Amino acid sequence: MDVYNQTISTHFILLGFSDLPEVRYTLFVVFAVIYLITLVGNGAILLAIGTEKKLRTPMYYFLANLSLLDIFCPSSTVPKILKNLLSEKRSISFVGCAFQLFFLVALVGTEVFLLTVMAYDRYIAICFPLRYTLIMTKWHCVQLAGGSWSAGFLNSLLHTMFTFHLSFCKSTRVNQYYCDIPQVVALSCSSTYVAEMLALVLACLLVVSTFLITGISYIYIISTILKMQSVKGKQKAFSTCASHLLVVCLFYGTVLLNYARPSTSHHSSVTDRLISMMNGVITPMLNPMIYSLRNTEVKGALRNVLCNRKCL
Repeated sequence: MDVYNQTISTHFILLGFSDLPEVRYTLFVVFAVIYLITLVGNGAILLAIGTEKKLRTPMYYFLANLSLLDIFCPSSTVPKILKNLLSEKRSISFVGCAFQLFFLVALVGTEVFLLTVMAYDRYIAICFPLRYTLIMTKWHCVQLAGGSWSAGFLNSLLHTMFTFHLSFCKSTRVNQYYCDIPQVVALSCSSTYVAEMLALVLACLLVVSTFLITGISYIYIISTILKMQSVKGKQKAFSTCASHLLVVCLFYGTVLLNYARPSTSHHSSVTDRLISMMNGVITPMLNPMIYSLRNTEVKGALRNVLCNRKCL
């Protein structure tokens, strides 16, 4: 009877860091600095690729898409986090929560597909170098990137529809600083079986299939590199893959920590918030550093951009 005596929720309360009021201004500065570095770093990658003609290749086209994702992903959560850290009112509307969850899941899903496409691109480049330009045409690259974005957003649409089709008439306190599937589903007063099974099945299909494709691609890549006679050829091939492989490990590691833990751990506020911060805030900041620090072509393009600006 208690459930039916409650009014239907029209908003949620993002608890976030409400239990740490003494450090909220420090957290505001930390999040603001991380967000600024993320925007500047990924913006610089986009600027370098857009202005340097020699970077207009399939590999850098996909890297530009990754940088866009790394700008959009924290932008779906960090502005709200910054606002909540300065405000006593930490509510978000039902519709606002749905949109935040939709875009966050869509962007993370798109990144999963895009990293797989980037692994496929490196596989073709190293295993079939003579046929690379014939296979990775401009139209094929657009199809692969467009397919990644479409699949990511379609996956998120299904999750969002089934999550917000639930009834929320009891607690409205989201134990997180943004709306995410596990925390929102946990608040429902109706049966969550379908939503949870959908999340489990789609996550398994998405992660297992993309991880297998990426893993198999790198098995062939490493096998081909080891067969090369030239030491310089081996070093060049490894250098083109090292950055992507590091980003893949970082991304999958944080995603698995965030979503593959037992459901009871979602109520462990400190652990949950730290891991989700790694996944949604820290990783997008690190990606441009990984690519710019390890890639001589990107570093050269960035130097050219900076030199041209100084000359002007």
